[in-house]
Amino acid sequence: MQVVIQEEETGCGLASVANILGCSYAQVRQLAAKKGIFAADTRLWSETGYVRDLLEDQGVRLGADQQPFVSWEALPDTALLAIKHHREGDRDFWHWVVFKRRQGEARVLDSAAYLESNLRQDWEGMQPRWFIEVYDN
Repeated sequence: MQVVIQEEETGCGLASVANILGCSYAQVRQLAAKKGIFAADTRLWSETGYVRDLLEDQGVRLGADQQPFVSWEALPDTALLAIKHHREGDRDFWHWVVFKRRQGEARVLDSAAYLESNLRQDWEGMQPRWFIEVYDN
Protein backbone atom coordinates (compact mmCIF):
# COMPACT_ATOMS: atom_id res chain seq x y z
CA MET A 1 0.00 0.00 0.00
CA GLN A 2 1.26 3.41 -0.95
CA VAL A 3 0.36 6.39 1.23
CA VAL A 4 -0.27 9.86 -0.16
CA ILE A 5 1.35 12.40 2.17
CA GLN A 6 -0.42 15.66 2.86
CA GLU A 7 1.37 18.62 1.30
CA GLU A 8 -0.20 21.17 3.60
CA GLU A 9 -0.26 21.14 7.39
CA THR A 10 -4.06 20.98 7.38
CA GLY A 11 -4.41 18.72 4.32
CA CYS A 12 -5.26 15.41 6.00
CA GLY A 13 -8.79 15.40 4.56
CA LEU A 14 -7.52 15.93 1.01
CA ALA A 15 -4.80 13.31 1.47
CA SER A 16 -7.33 10.80 2.84
CA VAL A 17 -9.48 11.33 -0.25
CA ALA A 18 -6.38 10.75 -2.42
CA ASN A 19 -5.56 7.58 -0.45
CA ILE A 20 -9.04 6.22 -1.10
CA LEU A 21 -9.17 7.24 -4.77
CA GLY A 22 -5.62 6.07 -5.49
CA CYS A 23 -4.54 9.37 -6.99
CA SER A 24 -2.16 12.17 -6.07
CA TYR A 25 -2.59 14.93 -3.53
CA ALA A 26 -2.32 17.50 -6.32
CA GLN A 27 -5.19 15.87 -8.23
CA VAL A 28 -7.46 15.97 -5.18
CA ARG A 29 -6.41 19.52 -4.35
CA GLN A 30 -7.43 20.51 -7.89
CA LEU A 31 -10.81 18.71 -7.59
CA ALA A 32 -11.38 20.40 -4.24
CA ALA A 33 -10.45 23.87 -5.50
CA LYS A 34 -13.04 23.58 -8.27
CA LYS A 35 -15.62 23.10 -5.51
CA GLY A 36 -14.24 25.94 -3.37
CA ILE A 37 -12.68 23.54 -0.85
CA PHE A 38 -9.21 24.33 0.51
CA ALA A 39 -7.04 22.62 3.14
CA ALA A 40 -6.97 25.73 5.35
CA ASP A 41 -10.78 25.71 5.71
CA THR A 42 -11.40 24.29 9.19
CA ARG A 43 -14.61 22.64 7.99
CA LEU A 44 -12.40 20.13 6.17
CA TRP A 45 -11.29 18.71 9.54
CA SER A 46 -14.21 19.67 11.75
CA GLU A 47 -17.11 18.51 9.56
CA THR A 48 -17.59 15.51 7.28
CA GLY A 49 -19.38 17.23 4.39
CA TYR A 50 -16.37 18.27 2.29
CA VAL A 51 -14.68 14.88 2.37
CA ARG A 52 -17.98 13.11 1.68
CA ASP A 53 -18.70 15.47 -1.21
CA LEU A 54 -15.29 14.94 -2.83
CA LEU A 55 -15.50 11.14 -2.58
CA GLU A 56 -19.12 10.87 -3.69
CA ASP A 57 -18.40 13.12 -6.70
CA GLN A 58 -15.84 10.51 -7.74
CA GLY A 59 -18.35 7.66 -7.42
CA VAL A 60 -17.30 6.36 -4.02
CA ARG A 61 -20.18 5.11 -1.89
CA LEU A 62 -20.03 5.91 1.81
CA GLY A 63 -21.93 4.82 4.88
CA ALA A 64 -24.79 7.16 5.68
CA ASP A 65 -23.63 8.08 9.15
CA GLN A 66 -20.59 8.26 11.37
CA GLN A 67 -20.33 5.13 13.46
CA PRO A 68 -18.68 5.02 16.89
CA PHE A 69 -15.38 3.19 16.95
CA VAL A 70 -15.69 -0.05 18.94
CA SER A 71 -12.63 -2.07 17.95
CA TRP A 72 -10.17 -2.51 15.09
CA GLU A 73 -11.62 -5.95 14.37
CA ALA A 74 -15.14 -4.53 14.01
CA LEU A 75 -14.16 -1.98 11.33
CA PRO A 76 -15.21 -2.58 7.71
CA ASP A 77 -12.44 -3.34 5.20
CA THR A 78 -12.14 0.35 4.26
CA ALA A 79 -13.06 3.26 6.49
CA LEU A 80 -12.34 6.92 7.05
CA LEU A 81 -11.29 7.32 10.67
CA ALA A 82 -11.27 10.34 12.93
CA ILE A 83 -8.25 10.25 15.25
CA LYS A 84 -6.68 12.94 17.46
CA HIS A 85 -10.19 14.12 18.28
CA HIS A 86 -10.40 17.29 20.35
CA ARG A 87 -12.67 20.25 20.99
CA GLU A 88 -11.89 23.90 20.47
CA GLY A 89 -14.65 26.04 21.87
CA ASP A 90 -17.88 24.50 20.64
CA ARG A 91 -16.38 22.64 17.65
CA ASP A 92 -14.96 19.14 17.26
CA PHE A 93 -11.73 18.69 15.31
CA TRP A 94 -9.83 15.58 14.25
CA HIS A 95 -7.16 14.16 11.98
CA TRP A 96 -8.45 12.13 9.01
CA VAL A 97 -6.82 8.76 8.28
CA VAL A 98 -7.85 5.74 6.19
CA PHE A 99 -8.17 2.20 7.54
CA LYS A 100 -7.69 -0.62 5.01
CA ARG A 101 -7.85 -4.37 5.49
CA ARG A 102 -6.60 -6.43 2.55
CA GLN A 103 -6.18 -10.21 2.61
CA GLY A 104 -6.47 -10.18 6.40
CA GLU A 105 -3.74 -7.53 6.82
CA ALA A 106 -4.90 -4.28 8.43
CA ARG A 107 -3.14 -0.92 8.16
CA VAL A 108 -3.93 2.72 8.73
CA LEU A 109 -2.80 5.11 6.00
CA ASP A 110 -1.85 8.26 7.88
CA SER A 111 -0.83 11.18 5.67
CA ALA A 112 0.98 13.18 8.37
CA ALA A 113 4.37 14.24 6.97
CA TYR A 114 6.13 14.06 10.35
CA LEU A 115 5.60 10.31 10.84
CA GLU A 116 8.47 7.87 10.49
CA SER A 117 6.08 5.41 8.81
CA ASN A 118 2.78 6.40 7.28
CA LEU A 119 1.53 2.80 7.21
CA ARG A 120 0.54 2.40 10.83
CA GLN A 121 -0.24 -0.57 13.03
CA ASP A 122 0.33 1.08 16.41
CA TRP A 123 -3.32 0.47 17.25
CA GLU A 124 -3.21 1.74 20.82
CA GLY A 125 -1.57 5.01 19.77
CA MET A 126 -4.29 6.18 17.38
CA GLN A 127 -7.43 6.13 19.54
CA PRO A 128 -10.12 6.58 16.86
CA ARG A 129 -13.35 8.27 17.90
CA TRP A 130 -15.60 7.28 14.98
CA PHE A 131 -15.52 6.09 11.36
CA ILE A 132 -17.36 6.32 8.05
CA GLU A 133 -17.57 3.12 6.05
CA VAL A 134 -16.19 3.27 2.50
CA TYR A 135 -17.75 0.85 -0.02
CA ASP A 136 -16.39 -0.26 -3.42
CA ASN A 137 -12.72 0.25 -2.57
